[in-house]
Amino acid sequence: METLWLTVTNLGRDEVFIIVLALFTWLVRPQGGRELGVAFALSYLLNSALKYGLDLPRPFTNDPALASEAAKATAGGPGLPSGHAQMSATLWLGIAAQLRSTGFTVFAVLLVALICASRLLLHVHYPSDIAVGLLLGVTFALLAARVHFPQAGVLRWGIPAALLVVAAFIPAGAPREFGTGLGLLAGFWAARPTFAPPRDWAGRLIVAALGLVMVFAVYFALGALPQELKDMGVVRALRYAALVLVAAEGVPLALRRWLPAQASAAQGAPQVVH
Repeated sequence: METLWLTVTNLGRDEVFIIVLALFTWLVRPQGGRELGVAFALSYLLNSALKYGLDLPRPFTNDPALASEAAKATAGGPGLPSGHAQMSATLWLGIAAQLRSTGFTVFAVLLVALICASRLLLHVHYPSDIAVGLLLGVTFALLAARVHFPQAGVLRWGIPAALLVVAAFIPAGAPREFGTGLGLLAGFWAARPTFAPPRDWAGRLIVAALGLVMVFAVYFALGALPQELKDMGVVRALRYAALVLVAAEGVPLALRRWLPAQASAAQGAPQVVH
């Protein structure tokens, strides 16, 4: 059974999040993908700050035999809150909150529940870790559906520039998640999807296949940088900001035959909450 639960828990990996966010943005709701990306990055940063700030143990901390080595390999950093629970809830429930489809909402809830169950059954989280992660994930999922993050004027590039300056001051040896989160936030904040999704299945398949090839080519190319460079917070932030901009701006430009420009960049944007 452990093999099954390891497979389920791996649905909470970064690579899965990249694929789902990219496909949702290209094929379903471009502006909604940008809002979800900003909320996802904020959720990621808060999860990292709480996890390393609280520095609470995992179930196998005092009893190493409780979890297998394969299960431990999926557990990075301290325990509370669960990153798998929080980020999966942010992503899948954020999409569900935007689409408002009963069928997809049921699918999203079941998937998140299975990922959470896998963390408990693999003995890498306490129930409290899962509960807090879920609560935060649902909060950011609703944020992604109800709030438009403004980027008019200097806000579009001013905020990402400030985030990269912050990343430059991340001390050596700090958890990699901080640089990653700042880079994701910078990239999604600057992204301005001005294209319309493909209208036919052939176009969707072409965009999905070629787009993911482009994104993962950049992902692995940037991952091949020397380790001493990758360990620098600002370099890690730049890597992830570049990855997001390639997905949100580069792929639509390269595949503009299937991702035509739409009349207004704000078309389909969620309503601003005052």
